[in-house]
Amino acid sequence: MSQLIIQKLHKSFNFLAIDCKKVRFILNSSTENLSLYMYDIKKIRNFAIIAHIDHGKSTIADRLIQECGAVELRDMKAQLLDSMDIERERGITIKSQTVRLSYKASDGITYSLNLVDTPGHVDFAYEVNRSLASCEGSLLIVDASQGVEAQTLANVYQAIENDHEIIPVLNKIDLPAAEPERVKTQIEDIIGIDTENAIEASAKTGAGIREILETVVKTLPAPSGDAEKPLCAMLVDSWYDAYLGVVILIRVIDGEIKRGSKIKMVATKSLYSIDQVGIFTPKKVTVPSLRAGEIGFITASIKEVSDCKVGDTIVEERNTNPRILKGFKPNLPVVFCGLYPVDSGEFERLKESLGKLKLNDASFEYEMETSGALGFGFRCGFLGLLHLEIIQERLSREFDLDLVTTAPSVIYKVHSKDRGVLEIHNPADLPDPTLIDFIEEPWIKATIMLPDEYLGAVLALCTEKRGEQIDLTYVGSRAMVVYRLPLNEVVFDFYDRLKSCSRGYASFDWHLDDYKREDLVKLSILVNNEPVDALAIMVHKSNAEFRGREICKKLKDLIPRQLFQIAIQAAIGGKVIARENVKAMRKDVTAKCYGGDISRKRKLLEKQKAGKKKMRSIGNVEIPHSAFIEALKISDK
Repeated sequence: MSQLIIQKLHKSFNFLAIDCKKVRFILNSSTENLSLYMYDIKKIRNFAIIAHIDHGKSTIADRLIQECGAVELRDMKAQLLDSMDIERERGITIKSQTVRLSYKASDGITYSLNLVDTPGHVDFAYEVNRSLASCEGSLLIVDASQGVEAQTLANVYQAIENDHEIIPVLNKIDLPAAEPERVKTQIEDIIGIDTENAIEASAKTGAGIREILETVVKTLPAPSGDAEKPLCAMLVDSWYDAYLGVVILIRVIDGEIKRGSKIKMVATKSLYSIDQVGIFTPKKVTVPSLRAGEIGFITASIKEVSDCKVGDTIVEERNTNPRILKGFKPNLPVVFCGLYPVDSGEFERLKESLGKLKLNDASFEYEMETSGALGFGFRCGFLGLLHLEIIQERLSREFDLDLVTTAPSVIYKVHSKDRGVLEIHNPADLPDPTLIDFIEEPWIKATIMLPDEYLGAVLALCTEKRGEQIDLTYVGSRAMVVYRLPLNEVVFDFYDRLKSCSRGYASFDWHLDDYKREDLVKLSILVNNEPVDALAIMVHKSNAEFRGREICKKLKDLIPRQLFQIAIQAAIGGKVIARENVKAMRKDVTAKCYGGDISRKRKLLEKQKAGKKKMRSIGNVEIPHSAFIEALKISDK
């Protein structure tokens, strides 16, 4: 029997001589999942799951894994592919995850399926883009009760750009509020996809799951590629492992990659020898090789984080004329803030941690900067405020760092009189106001979808944020509003307020539109007559006085009382526009004076007053770290 298996393996892997290690590896694998390691490009299907937030991507992925028997029932858990604690706590997918499944179709043929579960939030659109580049098709999940949302549209357009075959799936049909026919009409009207063969499913009950798998193997195309050609693979993702160094997720386009292969990264020209080749089932499993059309991981004792550029082409070392893949469109951060260690001695550890995080999140950018109030730190770029929060949380949890975060900001184009156009994303770097001709700020094009009963409140919010309405259309009882908005107004609390005024029913998607000249000023905050650059923000002149007053009021409650009075001021240039005082703590110096002349008490009070005046001139006010972000969370009402 074992001789027969060896003969089959010999045939499948085209061994020139039987490799005992490979045979032992396959024999140790369960015979049911043997097809995971048998290669036939025509029986491979690579597909991503795309949807709006909370439409059930991760739960559908769980049911597909369960149906294919990839995980024992005792090991099964909800959101199996969401590996980070923060993903489970927040109930969102942050990182795309890959799993290889073996599925025996109704025609008796066993297929190898590479499933990629993607995030839904707009801040992680870059993750979705990279995942789609490694696949030939997509499952479009739409909630049968909520219908098409803003991020549904954004993700579908990305899939269309990648020439994907799209399979529409209506999830949550078991809900009493589900309206499959209405949602099908919405998909056809808004997206333009035929829903005649749309699958009605429920990730909760398991209905329609087998139908999804059958449609995947029959409708989606097999990967194009040739295992006999020279190696050409795409670097899709990477992350840091304490024991293995950098682990790289790849999609093999042509050729074969195996242990011992000598490879070259085209962009960085770095050379490596492969130590390990493997796949996720979803457990990490080593395999003899990866061939054209397959997705898996490699390790090569890579220590330098900078050697791994997402979207890079991997070829054989001896290939002098490689086929270079187009890679991914460079990511452009839109929100910036400073990250500083609470303890200045932790700076080097923060630098190392940011390098490892950048490897795992290609959309994250950082560069070193210094602050008078906070010392050495990094100016970091993000795709949005949620992205900022997640990075901050991951640095705290995964690397045990205690950080101070400065006010989020965007890139402004400052037209100066003597130095041309300057790109400024830290208000502290703004040149002298007398040298500035004018300032341009970035504007976004936002698409908001919501039930029409909340339309009035949402239009009022957009107008308050200096928005310009472009379009308003209806699909049934749902309205779709397109607005141009200044990104600076959206960065702080727009998303939270949008959810509040629409009771959570509004969905929001946006992309950068253009820069526009505006009357902007730098609002400086002074504490005890000393400017705090970490609290400086750029605001529209019409809103400056209100913002200054509100920040001063907040800081009055956040800064602890000292033995001397603290003045908190908001200023534009040399003009103070708002002020609050933190009263001094008083010691009753006259407590020991019983009776006697009043001049004795007055003398003690005058002495205390002189001491407080001296203390104020040399005293140092410590601002609590929590105050930096709390002071900027201001409602505009």
